[in-house]
Amino acid sequence: MTDIVAAVAIAFGVVFVAELGDKTQLLALDFGARHSLRSVAIGLALGYAAANLLATIVGGILGAALPERPIQIIGGLLFLGFAALALRRSRTGTVDLDDEVTNDSPSGPRTLAVISSIAVAIAVAETGDKTQIATATLASQASPVGVWIGATLGAASSGMVGAVAGNLLGDRVPTRAVHLASAALFTVCGVAMLAGWF
Repeated sequence: MTDIVAAVAIAFGVVFVAELGDKTQLLALDFGARHSLRSVAIGLALGYAAANLLATIVGGILGAALPERPIQIIGGLLFLGFAALALRRSRTGTVDLDDEVTNDSPSGPRTLAVISSIAVAIAVAETGDKTQIATATLASQASPVGVWIGATLGAASSGMVGAVAGNLLGDRVPTRAVHLASAALFTVCGVAMLAGWF
């Protein structure tokens, strides 16, 4: 039992710190500016749980052997796609259905769609990320269950820091400025991933 607790604590600390300023935290910031924090929190938890489950399985069975470069290229292209979507939203000046900040109950169909899209975006963006590789490495050396729990809690907590910041900015900054800033950040992340910088 102490092995699992130690693995949870170590994985939480490593992943929380590694996720600060990471590309998925930028995604969380964007989601926090556009959706209710409750929906974002659930989506983040599900997305990080899925990505970290994959990492702990790979780490527990095969060690930390992920093909890094092809995943960087796919991730870079996805981020450039996110940038294009943010630019499109800034140019139209309209608020899409997905952009509405909502306080609906978590069981509504629209809220479930938002949660699902957040979870998928986070899981895809996290694939091959440095924190996923760190999680796989930790899982190859410690309790995979403890590492999965700690890494998921650490990533989701760090993501919520970004989501809360986005939520606070979203109320004070014009929507167009948020979309343009998101597009710029996504472009930088996409280019950096394509160039192999992270």
